[in-house]
Amino acid sequence: MTNIQTQRPDGIPAKVAIPVKVKYCLYARKSTESEERQVLSIDSQIKEMLQLADREGLEIVVIKRESHSAKETGKRPIFNEIVDEIRQGKFNGILTWAPDRISRNAGDLGRIVDLIDAKLLVEVRTFSQTFTNNPNEKFLLMILGSQAKLENDNRAINVKRGLRTRCEMGLRPGVAPTGYLNSKNVDKRCHAIIDPERGPIIKQMFNKVANEKWSGRKVHQWLKFELNFKSKGNKNLALGNIYLILQNPFYYGVFEYPEKSGNWYTGKHEPLIPKELFEAVQTQLKRDHIVKSEMKEFAFTKLLNCGHCGSGISADEKYKQLKDGTTARYVYYGCSRARDLNCKGGYMREEDLIDQLVRIIDDLDINEIGMRHKFEEEVERLNKFQRNFMTSSKTEVVKELDLRGYAKYLLKEGSTIEKRELMACIKTKMVLTQKILTLQK
Repeated sequence: MTNIQTQRPDGIPAKVAIPVKVKYCLYARKSTESEERQVLSIDSQIKEMLQLADREGLEIVVIKRESHSAKETGKRPIFNEIVDEIRQGKFNGILTWAPDRISRNAGDLGRIVDLIDAKLLVEVRTFSQTFTNNPNEKFLLMILGSQAKLENDNRAINVKRGLRTRCEMGLRPGVAPTGYLNSKNVDKRCHAIIDPERGPIIKQMFNKVANEKWSGRKVHQWLKFELNFKSKGNKNLALGNIYLILQNPFYYGVFEYPEKSGNWYTGKHEPLIPKELFEAVQTQLKRDHIVKSEMKEFAFTKLLNCGHCGSGISADEKYKQLKDGTTARYVYYGCSRARDLNCKGGYMREEDLIDQLVRIIDDLDINEIGMRHKFEEEVERLNKFQRNFMTSSKTEVVKELDLRGYAKYLLKEGSTIEKRELMACIKTKMVLTQKILTLQK
């Protein structure tokens, strides 16, 4: 309503309220959550509200749809857009199916009431109610919004209580891990039964790690290349998933829910392995982790690929006792066989690999050798040393940059870290095929 000045019969000015024209935004929201399946679909909401607008002559300037949950404050992009456009004066009314379509949290509800208080939002209209800048109507709007939040909070408590009860019954909520299947019997919901196809293989995994000292990577290769093992989703198990399986106590009969909560339960399902076998696997995995953490970093691993099977290039070191009593160290590079256990890529010594890399430097685009900043730092360090400690008049300042020469120097004389930094700067991929290093086209 807008107040304007008029003249009363006795000559005294009087204020007359003129109705403000309301322009509506039709807002339809459908939650993605399962508990709201009974609410009308977005299209149904829009259809009903358009019919209401037609009957009562309401002006709708825009229709907005949203599928985000209204439980958390500020998480709905379309709702946030509506608030901004109300502040900009594009419309001053909201037409929606019910108050809980607008908000199920105190934060967003407060934003709506603030807009009403500021007279930017003239009216909120639902299928059966109207809310304006009237204390009683605003209070009712807040009560209805708070009631929706109360329903959400109670529902969350009830769900958690139901899950806790299932856990106490020995039934782990959620999808059964690989090697088990969820029972299709409605009376045994959440009950896991051993998968007759995958269960025995999972059991073999634990035995091979505990008794044959297999690593997770060797298990991965065995499953992929020898057994062609597939998960329930018909996919090969990733290496990370294999480690998750090997560390999951569900397989010997207990589970934690929720994860990292410290709440442990004894499962009603049949254990796939004994607890002793599980503990032996954990001991082996810890030993593998210690060995892996103590592995030395080689200069060119993870930077080259095998030209035969596409696996990464790994390295190994060997020591040989010489006749003069000293020990010689040799580093060999070859295919890791991650993709093909029978790859015939062969091995080559690090010195031979460096010689080939030095020759390849000449074939690279100079812009690909991204070591200019490093080289400039070395030149400046050398010039500073000469200025401070070399008093000879013949001392010359280094000016020209020979990036290729510097790259070759690092390959031959640089530290492991410097060699890796150089290789990481080269954009063109390199492959090793039958001891021959080439640029990948």
